[in-house]
Order: sequence, then structure tokens, then C-alpha cells
Amino acid sequence: MEEKTRMTNGLLSGTVSRRGLLAGTGGLAVLAALAACSSPGGTASQTVKFWNMPWGGTAFSPLDKKITLAYQPASGLPAAGYQAVQWSNFTTTFASAIASNTGPAVSSGSGTQAFQFAEKNYIAYADALFDSWKSNGLLDDFLPGVLDTMKTSKGYVAVPYNLDMRVLWYRKSLLEKAGVEPPTDWQSYLDVCAALKKIGVFGFGIASGAQGNGFQVLTGLLINNGGGLFNADQKPDCVTPANIEALEFVVEMVRKGYMDPGSVSYSTTNAQTQWKAGTFGLGFESPGLAQVLGGPLVQDMAVTDPLTGARGGKGALSFPNNIMMYKHTPSQKGSEAFLTYYYKNMAPLWTENTGIGLPVLKSIAATKEFRSDPNAVAMIEKWQPICKTWAAPGGDALFADVTLVDSTPAMTTWAQSVLSLKATPKESLQTLQKTLTSQQK
Repeated sequence: MEEKTRMTNGLLSGTVSRRGLLAGTGGLAVLAALAACSSPGGTASQTVKFWNMPWGGTAFSPLDKKITLAYQPASGLPAAGYQAVQWSNFTTTFASAIASNTGPAVSSGSGTQAFQFAEKNYIAYADALFDSWKSNGLLDDFLPGVLDTMKTSKGYVAVPYNLDMRVLWYRKSLLEKAGVEPPTDWQSYLDVCAALKKIGVFGFGIASGAQGNGFQVLTGLLINNGGGLFNADQKPDCVTPANIEALEFVVEMVRKGYMDPGSVSYSTTNAQTQWKAGTFGLGFESPGLAQVLGGPLVQDMAVTDPLTGARGGKGALSFPNNIMMYKHTPSQKGSEAFLTYYYKNMAPLWTENTGIGLPVLKSIAATKEFRSDPNAVAMIEKWQPICKTWAAPGGDALFADVTLVDSTPAMTTWAQSVLSLKATPKESLQTLQKTLTSQQK
């Protein structure tokens, strides 16, 4: 596998989240209006319309379309059609189409889109599909825990499709120059940062501007310490000892000069510039960081093992992107048959280097093409098993209100208040708690 095209879905990570865009640009308001504009069902064309996002590079959508159109349905079931939906204004694209009953039968989208559409009664749950996959081996092919992220009290709202997560990257040449090994826990992280500082390199590489991923990094560290933002009742529960302790660790790094002061307003693009310049030597980023940086840095970038937090546990933040089915379909059996075909035949999206990101199927992760990238293997074998979603620590299953914390102004403000030292860890969490509680439905 050619590393230059591996997992480029990290390109947009940390700008405006692909998973959380429904929380912004009026997406929630549009969804709220859907119930008044339309109802599920109605007449649909005799084609299972599959709408997919451009998850990878330029090679992704053409190959994805080829796979889709090669589907040969059983007698009496509809064929499949394909439409690539661009990320720009995609919330309006979906909302308008559903309101006019011209939307897809099957689609991807943001990672929380299915949960929001399910509340409006537009989603066809995947339980029957999963039952059918028990006999063909597909159900057992999913990586541990990923199916659970889609489970609600009414059923499985969607099918896991590809994974994004925040893992700890480092530049091998810079750690070697500083004379240190990759960190394994919080104390050794501080030690590595101290050594990097002596050679003029920042060890807490982060971008916390409006187009940055700082809030994701901080949330990942909360989870690393056994904390997170929601309790088991899916209510905001931010002000906990574990969370305060995690942010105190962050503040220690800031006070000791291990973070570039400009990081408070950096975009992801700014951070990538710092990585290329050799001023960032260590930091949490998306799976596609090495490929985004490109050139000789592809070989210089490596992923550490997951850190052990102050409380002795491990954890990180991940985003399970998914494919959902809609009630507005020419045939529910047709939608399920197409998805069965698609999941059995989608491996080339990874093995042919389209940049879709981390797979959810063990069989794809086991291919020689995927395993030719040691960083990808490390993320699947070492990071994925300890990852949790925005729902942590109360659970792994997502729900509609996680949109309150996924790429929202409140989260950016929270991260900036911590990194700029304008609020203590406890004060920042109290403010976030108040904001989220006031916004929750």
C-alpha cells in the first residue's frame, strides 16, 4: 500500500467537524422544521438511492460509485443509484431532500446525523439487517465495541462504516534529537516535553482556534483519565474530579511552556505548518496526519502506544462514522440487501488507497495492503480497543445531544479558556456544564 494516500480523511479533522456539522450552520433548526414539512414514507423511485460523502481523496468517490453500480439485486428488488454529496452545505442538502421526499434510501453523513433523524422518525433501524448478518459472518466481522456505539433504546440506528480518532503522534527524528523515547504515561509525557523544549520544540502540539481541534484533544484527555462529558443518564456531567485532574495536567504543560502560545488561536492548517517546520514534535491528531503532512514526513511520523492516565487507565476519543437507512425507500428489503452487498464488497476502498480512514471490519484490517502501514495497524490494534465516544464516561452509545459538544462554539470557548489560563480547570468545567445543561433538550 502506498503510504502517500493512506487515510486522508484526516484532512478536515479539527476544522469544522464532519461528525458535528449538524450542530452548526442552522442544521438543528432545519431538522426541527422537518416534522412540519414532511412525513416518512411516500412514493419513491424504484431505485435504492445511496448518497455517500467524499470520505477520502480524489480516488474515493469514483471507486465507491463503481462498487455501488456493480450491485446486481435479486429478482424483485430494486437496483442501486449513487450520488456523491459534498461536505459543503451538506446539512441543507439532506434536510431539503428529506423534506421533499426526494432524499436517499441509504446514506452516510455526519456521525450523529442518524440519531437526529431518528428523533424525527425518518430512520429505518438496522436490527433486522444485523439479524440477517448473523448467518453470513458480517456481524462477527466488526471490530470490538463499534456496533454498540449505534445502539439506542429503540434499536440500532445505523451501521458503523469508518473510524476517526485522536491518537498521539510524534516526529521520530525530533525525539531522537532530544534523546528521549515516546511517552507511555502522563509523567513520561511531561518528561518528553521538557526534553523537546530544550531543543526548541513544543511537545503539546494543539490547535484550538475556531478551525482547530483543541476541544477534541482536551476531551480525549478527560477520557484518558476515566472522565468525559456525559453520565449514564446521557446528561452533561462535566465537573468531576477525574476531569479536573486531567485539565490540571493540561494547565501544567501550558505553564511550563510545552505548548506554543499561538496554539490558542491556531487552525488545523496552522498546526500542520508547525509539524512541517519541526516546531511541533508531539501531539494528538487524526489518523491521517502523516499523509496530510506528506513528503519525507510520512516516514518520520509515528503513533505512540496509548497513554496511561493519572488514574491508571487508558482511553481516547473516537468518532464512529456510519451509514444509515431511511424509511423513505422503495423497499426496505432492498435497502438491506444493498447494504449487505456493499459491506461484503467495500474492502477496495481501503486496499486501493482511497484515503477513507480506519475500517470497522476486522477482515479489511487484516489485509496485507492495510497492514503495510504500521501506524494504521497500531491505531486498530492498540488504540481502537481503548477508544470511547463523546458519550463517555456514561457509555459508548451515541445519542442526539452529543451534538452539543461536537464542533460547537461552546466547546471551542471551553478549550480556549483552559489553554489561555483565563479560567481554572474547575471554573472552565462549571461554565461548560451550565452551557450544556441550558442547551440540552
